[in-house]
Amino acid sequence: MMHTLTTFGLILLELLALFAAVSVLVALINRRFGPERLRDWMADGRLPGPVKGLLLGIITPFCSCSTLPMLAGMLKAGVTFRTCMTFLLSSPLLNPVVIAGIVLLFGWRVALSYSVVTAALTLLAPLLWERLGLEAQVKRVKVVGETEPPPWRGIRREIRPALNEAWKDLRPLLAPMVVGVAIGAAIYGVVPQEQLAAVAGDDKPWAVPIAAVAGIPLYVRAETMLPIGVALQSAGVGLGAVFALMIGGAGASPPEVSMLTALFRPRLVVIFVATILVTAICGGFLIPLVSG
Repeated sequence: MMHTLTTFGLILLELLALFAAVSVLVALINRRFGPERLRDWMADGRLPGPVKGLLLGIITPFCSCSTLPMLAGMLKAGVTFRTCMTFLLSSPLLNPVVIAGIVLLFGWRVALSYSVVTAALTLLAPLLWERLGLEAQVKRVKVVGETEPPPWRGIRREIRPALNEAWKDLRPLLAPMVVGVAIGAAIYGVVPQEQLAAVAGDDKPWAVPIAAVAGIPLYVRAETMLPIGVALQSAGVGLGAVFALMIGGAGASPPEVSMLTALFRPRLVVIFVATILVTAICGGFLIPLVSG
C-alpha cells in the first residue's frame, strides 16, 4: 500500500512538473513567433507535414503525457490533424533518450529495427485515422485567428503571461491526471515482474499480445522501462514481448488516456488506445525478426 502511494505521489509530481514546463515553453513559443508561424512551419512543403510531426516527436524527448500541451498548442494554431497525431504517437516512442538506451542495452541492430518499425507505424496510423474521418472526433479547439502576435518584450516580462496561459491549459486536465495516475500507480504496484515472466515467456505463443495488453495500463516511461526490460528478458521473457510491453506502456498510459478525454471524443480515445495496442503487437512480432 505504501509503495503504491509513493509511486502515485512521485508520478503525479513528475507529471505536474513536466506538464507545467512544457506548457510554459509552448506559450513562450506562441508569444514569440505567433501561432501562424508554427502552422506554417508544420505545413506541407519540401517535407510533408506528417514527416515534420514525426521529426518534431523525435527531437522532443517527452513522455506520453507531456506531449499533450504541445499537441494542444499545435491544434490551436491550426496544424493539420494528421501532423498533430503523428507527433502525438512518435514523441514518447522515438525520442533520442529511448533510442540511445536501446543501443546501450540491446545493441544497434535492435535499436535500428525498433526505430524503423515504430516510425513506419506512427506514420501509417494517422493516415488511416484521417481516411476514416476521425478528425471530426477532436473536440472543438479555438483556433487562433490571423492576427499578429503582440510585440515580444523579453523573456523576463513574458514569463508571467506564459505562466497564466500554462495554468489555463493545465487546470481542466488536473482531475483526469489525478484519476489516471491513481489507476496507473495501483496497477503498477500489483503486477510483479515474476508473474509477467511466467505468462509471457519466450516459448509462449501468446507472449507478445499479453505483454502489449499488460503494458497499456502501466504508467512506465520508456526510459524507465528499458532496465525493467533487461530484467524481464533475463527472467525468460522474449525480446518481442519486452518491446510490446515497452511500446504499450510508453505509448498509452492511464494518465495520458484520461487527459486525452479533454481533447478527443470517446471514439477517438478508443481508436488511439487500439492503435497503440496494435503497434505494440506488430512491433513485438516484427522487431525480433528484423533484428536477428
